[in-house]
Amino acid sequence: MSVHPVEILRFNTCGSVDDGKSTLIGRLLYDSKNLMEDQIEALERSADITGGGQINLANLTDGLRAEREQGITIDVAYRYFATPRRKFIVADTPGHVQYTRNMVTGASTANMSVVLVDARLGVIEQTRRHSYIAALLGIPHVVFAVNKMDLVDWREERFREIRDDIEAFLPKLGVLKDVKFIPISALNGDNVVEPSPHTPWYQGPTLLGHLETVHIASDWDLTAFRMPVQWVNRPNNPKDHSLHDFRGLSGQVARGLVKTGDPVMVLPAGIKTTVKEIWTYDGVVQEAFAPQSVTIRLQDDLDVSRGDMIVGLENLPGMSSDLRAHICWMNSRPLQKGKKYFLKHATQTVQAVVTNLDNRMNIQTFEPEPEPAELAMNSIGEIRVRTAKPLIYDGYATNRLTGSFILIEQGSNQTVGAGMLLPPTEPVRPEYQDFAI
Repeated sequence: MSVHPVEILRFNTCGSVDDGKSTLIGRLLYDSKNLMEDQIEALERSADITGGGQINLANLTDGLRAEREQGITIDVAYRYFATPRRKFIVADTPGHVQYTRNMVTGASTANMSVVLVDARLGVIEQTRRHSYIAALLGIPHVVFAVNKMDLVDWREERFREIRDDIEAFLPKLGVLKDVKFIPISALNGDNVVEPSPHTPWYQGPTLLGHLETVHIASDWDLTAFRMPVQWVNRPNNPKDHSLHDFRGLSGQVARGLVKTGDPVMVLPAGIKTTVKEIWTYDGVVQEAFAPQSVTIRLQDDLDVSRGDMIVGLENLPGMSSDLRAHICWMNSRPLQKGKKYFLKHATQTVQAVVTNLDNRMNIQTFEPEPEPAELAMNSIGEIRVRTAKPLIYDGYATNRLTGSFILIEQGSNQTVGAGMLLPPTEPVRPEYQDFAI
């Protein structure tokens, strides 16, 4: 009997300060029985210090002393839990404007974003900011959890008012597809794990119920094979002579599906060959798909190294040194035209220069402000970059792995910007050639 692997859902929580993000995660862990006895005992011991005698569920994720003293989230905290239906990796991200870069970090690999909205305050700037970032990062599923409904007497009209305000600006974001609204009280647990008796007017799922059932299997694109080469695998085992001539190309399948015998192309050389074998940790397999990590042996002995990309022959990627991208700036020193950085894309790092700042996004209006002089920390804008060697890439909206990059400050090696590439103007057109001895 075959056993199907349990799906893993990665999601992040975001919202403004004191919207209840950490409390919500604590409630999910507590009510779904995902806490160890020592964790519960630690919560009870700290209750008199940080919770006024009441268990403070936020302490499960707010691990820094400064976070507990101020009652805010500063760093990204990751927690893992599971139910019989699914495993979860959750990132608790900060709400302060100055920690927007932390929110981008936590959400960059998420399948879902849970945006908390305080029922008393309604839609505020951070609601709009985090909604925009979720759309920019291409997160497929978004939940707006209207929290603290108990403080507005569980009024259905207040919930509908907030929902209407959000739906009014969603069309400006463009790419949010699966959006859900859930009224909750994270502190008391209403509609988090168990349905609330206070919302007879709400017929939808609880938050955990939605997390368990949202369809994520199709989030990975299984068309147009891509695999950036991470390293050339040459086992050095003198006791195993069968691997003496083994030469494999290892990496993570970033997009699509590949099978033994498939024709593929190695870029940037533009040489065509076929797949001889596909190896995983468990041995040889007949096919592999995103996001598996595999080692591929090619039929022909080609000169392939780290940073090259193996692709299918359909829907070829772009290849260019002149790139356009959205960027979230993460450094206290502003981004200005003409600055040089290292650009890390997939498995390679190249030198790059920012040739122009095309616009800066106004979070209040979702309208671009053209030709800004600079991008300050936590600003989001559109830039042009020229790299020292061409990148092989897809638009970020098509593929998050081959369409993203980071900018690294030369000298300090600090990550200063997270970029999302815009689609190439045309696919790569190398000189097609079949390999021949």
